[in-house]
Amino acid sequence: MFPEVGGVACQRVLDPAEPELEQVHLGEAELADALLASVSRGFDLAVEPPLRATLFTLGPDEHVIALVLHHIAGDGWSMAPLARDVITAYEARSRGCAPSWAPLPVQYADYALWQRELLGEESDPGSLVSRQVGFWRVALAGLPDEIALPADRPRPAVASYRGGSVPVSVGVEEVRRLRALAREANASLFMVVQAALAALLTRLGAGTDVPIGSVVAGRVDEALDDLVGMFVNTLVLRTDTGGDPGFRELVGRVREVDLAAYAHQDLPFERLVEIVSPARSMARHPLFQVALTFQNNPAAKLELDGLSVEPEPLEIGVAKFDLLMSLTETAGELTGSLEYATDLFDPETAEGLVSRFLRLIHAVTADPDVSLSAIDILDARERHTILHEWSGTGSSPGVPSTIAEEFEAQVARSPHAVAVVGSGVELSYGELDARAGVLARVLVGLGVGPERFVALVVPRSVELVVAVVAVVKAGGAYVPIDPGYPAERVGHMVRDAGPVLAVAVSESEGVLAGFGRRV
Repeated sequence: MFPEVGGVACQRVLDPAEPELEQVHLGEAELADALLASVSRGFDLAVEPPLRATLFTLGPDEHVIALVLHHIAGDGWSMAPLARDVITAYEARSRGCAPSWAPLPVQYADYALWQRELLGEESDPGSLVSRQVGFWRVALAGLPDEIALPADRPRPAVASYRGGSVPVSVGVEEVRRLRALAREANASLFMVVQAALAALLTRLGAGTDVPIGSVVAGRVDEALDDLVGMFVNTLVLRTDTGGDPGFRELVGRVREVDLAAYAHQDLPFERLVEIVSPARSMARHPLFQVALTFQNNPAAKLELDGLSVEPEPLEIGVAKFDLLMSLTETAGELTGSLEYATDLFDPETAEGLVSRFLRLIHAVTADPDVSLSAIDILDARERHTILHEWSGTGSSPGVPSTIAEEFEAQVARSPHAVAVVGSGVELSYGELDARAGVLARVLVGLGVGPERFVALVVPRSVELVVAVVAVVKAGGAYVPIDPGYPAERVGHMVRDAGPVLAVAVSESEGVLAGFGRRV
């Protein structure tokens, strides 16, 4: 049990005791609802053990046993030894004997004491935990509080944790290609899939700083393999997709980050959150909102002569994160599911995310050096919608037109119409065109043109609109930077975009201290 002592949960080791087995008789039509109610019921960990067992009797020879284990006392790897214990107990009871198990070489308490001794004290600068704290402070500095996801609705103030799931299946041939790419990059299959997920999120608008959560088994010694307990730890794998890298290059970046994280995997996630101290919110998970897991732990098997056993499928409708992709390699395929928060996503949107993920996998396995921006993640229907249904009526089909040309056409149609208003200033299209034209000529003279970026460090104002139009007229691309952004974020944006110069107003010039050319 885990009672509170002084407001802190503490473990209380009980004397060995058989768990109470609740027995319920019901019809098969009632089973699904009864199972869902059983697994959804919470635990009062202060007064009851973290394991609950219920036997549902459907008939004389048909039963369903539900073992509900709280995550505080077990993880995915625990399912195999727990299943073996159940079979051992069943076999003994069927012979009229009390079950007996071979004593384990270590207990969970031994592991806890060993881990505490291994980590040492944070006050000791030479301790393992102190070194790992220092690593994660640097590794997660400036981490975005939240990444933008293609949600169907705004995030609620408090997450409900209701969820759904859609299946994911990567075929044998593409898994073979993913493995080949992993070997060439001296990476793992997980790292290649993580790179693909990060690339997809970037293409969908999540930015180029993509934190993805994952777990490590934490069973660092084979003596722990037969223990039921919570050994896993959560890591934040920060993926840098900036600079439009080729996919093979991105895999290399992921490998470097992941290996460093694995070398510092012992710091408990709860402590990591305290150290990084992100902006806390009841609406989202801290440090990351998207997670990726590979289920490579031994499968739980319930096999015994004279007993036919099969798992009972159950959809519990819970989502711990905005998105969780969970995959298992089976017979050369990767199969699993994408779990999604129904607060944010509709089922059709989640299905679309899976389709785009599989399309991206196909593209990068066909050409591992393809740049992220060149990966086509749209299907034919989506492409038709964008190019035709959403194309508007401003130009005739087949006639190319740029934003600058469309703006100039509007100036010609109504030069005296009001174009922009702000802070007591009002410009007509003709005046906006004249001001932007002056600035555009200056920019062109300084080297702005196609494929060149210009940082706009201008607050929302008439001047910002003038600057945007000027950059477009000059043929370049603009990178808007809010002067109120933290210096670290501004620095990251400048390094990532590599602008040839910056446009600023007098009060925002200090934001780009040390930057080269400015207008």
